[in-house]
Amino acid sequence: MSILRALRTTVVWGWSPIVITALAIFGVIYKWEIWVLATALGIILVIGLVVVMVRAGERQLELLSMRLRQLAGYFSRRFTGTSSLSIFAIIDTLFNLDDPQLWDWARACDMSARLFNTWCDSFIDRIESDTRTGRFSIYLRTYLNELWLLNNHYHEFVEQFYEIVEKIQIPPATKDQYNRFVMEYNSFVQNFRENIVELRKVASVEIEPPSVKLANELSGVKPPQTTEEGEAKPPKATPDKGYYL
Repeated sequence: MSILRALRTTVVWGWSPIVITALAIFGVIYKWEIWVLATALGIILVIGLVVVMVRAGERQLELLSMRLRQLAGYFSRRFTGTSSLSIFAIIDTLFNLDDPQLWDWARACDMSARLFNTWCDSFIDRIESDTRTGRFSIYLRTYLNELWLLNNHYHEFVEQFYEIVEKIQIPPATKDQYNRFVMEYNSFVQNFRENIVELRKVASVEIEPPSVKLANELSGVKPPQTTEEGEAKPPKATPDKGYYL
């Protein structure tokens, strides 16, 4: 089987040298004029080079498509659903704090998480379906744009969480869980950016790599503000935005 595969690869990628060699031998045997032989060999060489370049681009696009599928699957497994590194799972730990207003925001995020997870599951199902039918490359730009959109919506929750917990006291376990999430999430972001850069070289892609944003790490959590009476003072919230600081 490996011999047949090697033979097929040789024929597909090396047909041009084979044809040129055979044509040169044929021309010498039948004593073709030099200019006729040279013209025929030159045409075949040019066609062969063009075919090789096209196939190399197709191969590169195929590899990048596979990489995009892997990134989408990784994002779904590690940062959504029941994963402990989901930002929604980290937001749920805020219910351990004695702050009803913070609970309202966490409950709103929980409702958003259900919708987001449903969207993400549908996204992965469509990718798997089109991969099985060989149509993924046809909708490559569509899936790239949707993964970018999914990640941007997801990053909004990450930013909101960071802006809130930067100004309140949270349990050390929550801080450690968030920082572990940041390390893995930023690694995903960097890989996603690199994939976009490579895709822009071989396909018509309008997304700019910097538009995929990194998450901010919590270097230190500020203690709660205190009043003159020594009581803890919660962060100030606006009526229309709750804890969107």
